[in-house]
Amino acid sequence: MIERSARRIDLIGVPIDLGAGRRGVRLGPDALRAAKLKEQLEALGCDVRDRGDVGVPRATHEEPGGRGMPRYIDVVRTACANTADAVEASMRDGAFPIVLGGDHSLATGALAGTARVVGGQGLIWIDAHADLNSPASTPTGNLHGMSLASAMGDAPDIFPPAQFHTPAVDPKRTVFIGLRDLDERERVVIRERGMTAFTMTDVDRYGMAELINRAIQTAGRGPASAHISLDIDAVDASFAPGTGTPVPGGLTYREAHLAMEMLAESGVAHSMELTEVNPILDDHNATARLATGLICSLMGKRIL
Repeated sequence: MIERSARRIDLIGVPIDLGAGRRGVRLGPDALRAAKLKEQLEALGCDVRDRGDVGVPRATHEEPGGRGMPRYIDVVRTACANTADAVEASMRDGAFPIVLGGDHSLATGALAGTARVVGGQGLIWIDAHADLNSPASTPTGNLHGMSLASAMGDAPDIFPPAQFHTPAVDPKRTVFIGLRDLDERERVVIRERGMTAFTMTDVDRYGMAELINRAIQTAGRGPASAHISLDIDAVDASFAPGTGTPVPGGLTYREAHLAMEMLAESGVAHSMELTEVNPILDDHNATARLATGLICSLMGKRIL
């Protein structure tokens, strides 16, 4: 495995919203930059390079999509291919890539890029949703609801394995935290593939500290062995209003920060993505500021 330091960071923007059902999240990378993400990371002593945004094509026409009908395939595939290339280059250069979304369809590209370097990896997926629908089962046609399934190889016609390393994650080392909105196919996939899933009921029952410890033991195989995927809709909308698919009853501010702080202490992360910040729906950039704080907690920021 390539040695890397968590103190050397590459920021990679992916301004895409055509994988989602609502527009505006393509502005997320700039909202995070406006929240002084780079400056705050540098204040922690990190060597930060903002690599700018990867290329995301414009759609040439409206695609309605729908049940069993993925939409904007060409746009999302190209954006994910460019993301994979950028993430791979960052890791091979010894950096810790932080991918800034953009909708969660970009996870297919981010995971493909990391998998080119480390192979099938551990994954800690913090999200209200599992994003495990297939092209046949999708109820909406939105590819952000299929990103993890695609990363496991469930959409080879859309994401060719020759370009998108699959499976990019090890299902037995995949842990969900904060789930509260699942489709039936997603429940079946979680059970059949032996994935570990902690719902918000589990957070309530056992507490975040216990669940993160379990996640680290399951997903991690020593330092720099897992990817962290954080969809901001994991956090309750009272703290993170600027997101397109909010679900009531999410993580609190402190639960989310505790998760990031414990992951930082464990050292298991080798890369991260932060998705679904939509400044059009936000309140004075509050969600981007929260997201910036969570990234900083993962990179070592502490209260004392």
